[in-house]
Amino acid sequence: MPRALMITENAPVPSDRRVWAEARALTAAGWEVVIVCAQGANGRDDAPHEVREGIEIHRFPLEPASGGLPGYAREYGQAMWRIRKLVRKLAKERHFDVVHAGNPPDFLLLAARSLRRRGTRMVFDHHDLVPELYRSKFGGANGAQHRVALALERMAFKLADVVICTNESYRRIAIERGRRDPGDVFIVRNGPDLARFRPAEPDPSLKRGRAHLIGYLGIMGAQDGIDHAINALAQLRERRDDWHAVFVGEGDVVDDMRALAAQLGIADHVEFLGWRYDDDIRTILSTCDVCLVPDGPNPLNELSTMIKIPEYMAMGKPVAAYDLAESRISAGEAAVYAQPGDTADLSAKLDELLSDPERRDHMGQLGLERVRDELAWEHSVPKLLAAYERALAAPAPSRARPATQTA
Repeated sequence: MPRALMITENAPVPSDRRVWAEARALTAAGWEVVIVCAQGANGRDDAPHEVREGIEIHRFPLEPASGGLPGYAREYGQAMWRIRKLVRKLAKERHFDVVHAGNPPDFLLLAARSLRRRGTRMVFDHHDLVPELYRSKFGGANGAQHRVALALERMAFKLADVVICTNESYRRIAIERGRRDPGDVFIVRNGPDLARFRPAEPDPSLKRGRAHLIGYLGIMGAQDGIDHAINALAQLRERRDDWHAVFVGEGDVVDDMRALAAQLGIADHVEFLGWRYDDDIRTILSTCDVCLVPDGPNPLNELSTMIKIPEYMAMGKPVAAYDLAESRISAGEAAVYAQPGDTADLSAKLDELLSDPERRDHMGQLGLERVRDELAWEHSVPKLLAAYERALAAPAPSRARPATQTA
C-alpha cells in the first residue's frame, strides 16, 4: 500500500476542508495517509493524535500570529521546528512514498527534504499566493519582505516533483513565475462533496422574525472584505428593514466587524455565529435567501477561487459578489456582480435579489446544476490521483531541473 505524508500549518484537520477531502480521496484510492497539522482550539481538532476514518492525524501546538510581520515570523518559526520534529519521528517508523505540503507558508517541504534521499516524492499544494497575500495585507509590492516571499515561493516550486493548484490563474503562475513544466502542474479545484454537503431543512428562526436571511461563510481576515459586507448591509438598511444577516466563521477581524456594525447602527441586523460544523452550516445556508462574497479587489482575491462560492451554489443559493475574474469563473450565472470595491453597488445588488424571488430561485438552480456538473469535489478527485501518479513516475529526486519556457 503506498503511503502519503500530508503537511499543513494554516488550519487544523479535518477543519481544513481541502486537506481533509484530499486525504479521504487518497484513502479511498488505496493510499495510507498520515497528516501533520496544527492543533485547533476550544475543543475543536485539538487532540495531539487521533485516527479518523482510517487517517492518522498528528497535531502540534501553535500560537497564531499577532503583531504583523514579526508575529508571522514567530508563528512560522515554531511551526517549522515542530513539523520537522514530527516528520523525523514518523520517518523513522515507516517509509513515505509522497510528502504533500499545502501552503501557507511556502517552505513546508523543507521540513521533509531529507526524505528525498530515500526516494520520497514531493507534492506542493498551492493553496494561496503568499506574495499576493503579503501585498494584500501589508502592501509594498517592491519591498524586501515581498522579495523574500517570492524567493520562498520559487523554492517551493523547485523542491516539488509535482505542483497542485486550485485554478487556472494559479497554474499560470506556477508555469510562468515558478518556471514549472506544464505537465507537472495539475488543477485540483476546491469543491463541496455532494455526498456529505447537501441542502438541509431550513430553520426560519435564524431570520429573527424578518422576511429574508443574508449569509456569509468563511474566514474573516483583513483581506476577506468583511468591512465591505458590513458597509453594504448598512446601506441596504437605508433601503429596507426586512432582512437579517449571519456571518459564519472565525478570523482576526470579527471583533472589529462587530464594532463596525454597532457603529453603523445595524448591530440588531447582523449576527456573528462563530465556527460551525457542516450540519449547522448546511442548515444556515439552506435558510439563506442570498449569500455574500464581499472579497474586495486586491492582488490575492483577483486570482483566487473562493471556496464559499461553490458551497453556496451546492445549497442552491444565489450569490452577490464583486466582479473578480475567478469569482465569475466559479459562479457564472449563479451570481450578480457589483463593481469591485463599490459597497453601494453591492448593496444595490442585494436589494435586487431580495426583491425578486423568482430570479433567486432560477439562479440557485443554475448554481446547483453547475456544481453537480463541474465543480463538485468528485470532479477533482481524478486530477488529484493523476498528480500522484505523475509524482510517483518522476525520475530520481536528485535530478536537475531545466528551465521551462513560459507560456
